[in-house]
Amino acid sequence: MRQAGAVRSDIGAGAAPVPEVVTFSLVAVEVPVMTTRGRLRLATRGSDLALRQAATVRETLTDRRYEVELREVETRGDRITDELIHRLGRTGAFVRGLDEEVLAGDADAAVHSMKDMPTDFPPDLVVGGIPERASAADLLVTPDGASLSELPSGAVVGTSSLRRKAQLLAERPDLAVEPLRGNVDTRVEKLLAPGLQADHERRLDAAEGDESDDDAPEFDQSVEAWFDGLAEIERRALEREVDVEYEAIVLAEAGLRRSGLLHRIEYERLDPTTFVPSPGQGAIAITTRDDGDTADRIREAVDHPRTRVETTVERTILSELGGGCIAPIGVYATLQGPYVHVTARVLSGDGDREVADKRDLPVDDHVAAAAAFADSLADRGADDLISEAREVTEE
Repeated sequence: MRQAGAVRSDIGAGAAPVPEVVTFSLVAVEVPVMTTRGRLRLATRGSDLALRQAATVRETLTDRRYEVELREVETRGDRITDELIHRLGRTGAFVRGLDEEVLAGDADAAVHSMKDMPTDFPPDLVVGGIPERASAADLLVTPDGASLSELPSGAVVGTSSLRRKAQLLAERPDLAVEPLRGNVDTRVEKLLAPGLQADHERRLDAAEGDESDDDAPEFDQSVEAWFDGLAEIERRALEREVDVEYEAIVLAEAGLRRSGLLHRIEYERLDPTTFVPSPGQGAIAITTRDDGDTADRIREAVDHPRTRVETTVERTILSELGGGCIAPIGVYATLQGPYVHVTARVLSGDGDREVADKRDLPVDDHVAAAAAFADSLADRGADDLISEAREVTEE
């Protein structure tokens, strides 16, 4: 009987040598269990976009060994569906409910779209973290990819943003800008619905029509095959009741990308130096109590210094001007070496008048420099435009 691991000795001459068999023994090694750095409860709205934004924050915190729980909160803005955004924005309708969860101790932090945040901040809260910003640009979304210059005179463009409306009319005063509310996917459905429904009707008529009719349209797919090839958002659009037929809508690129819809639509990216974004657009803000520990942990885990500087400049100018969501104000800042390059634009509601300027602010003193820039805009007439907008909003 041969022993395990022994080399055979009965191999004839001339046979290929057999390598020596090496035996191994297994040694148990104790692997330390990875412990978490703590548990964090994040308050978020329940819309698809809000949940996706909160999920990106959760993923970042989880990667840094935090245990994270998302808490869905219904805000006043979610409950009121028939009021325009600029009226809701005066009271931070999409923000207050989340921050109240934090102040009450039911959540450790709240995840916001920064552009929705009012500038009058509760004294017990701070912006603990600002992740890297996505694109701040607006997109003109159309069913067929038409650009702004290609839209026909009188075309209906949907937006409930005073800023977007004024900027559109400043560029194309012949357009008809109509209110448009709803989540990002809802707005896209409202744009796509008329064309898809008309196409569906034509296909049904062709399928049921007289084969001898030479004028009947011909389709290379059956109605069923056509329907099966539609994306989910297109199928929902087919079922949507149409109140207004929009030929284009304007949405934030960041929201469309985070919602996973960017590849489903045709769009033109609007130049952010002309169609100047809302302060903080494309950025996420995480608010928490000003108690030191939680704010410090979140800042260390998720904060992006460049984005914090840029959005601080934008929101400082907005705060100094006092416009909030009641006036058409766009501010866009980009960090460029030792300076923060800023473009600001304040318009009348009809886009007929404006005060606009660009300035390079020193990064070492960007808050004070931003405030001084805002004062300059106000002195040149921005104050008057904002006062007019406030009177209209309060009527």
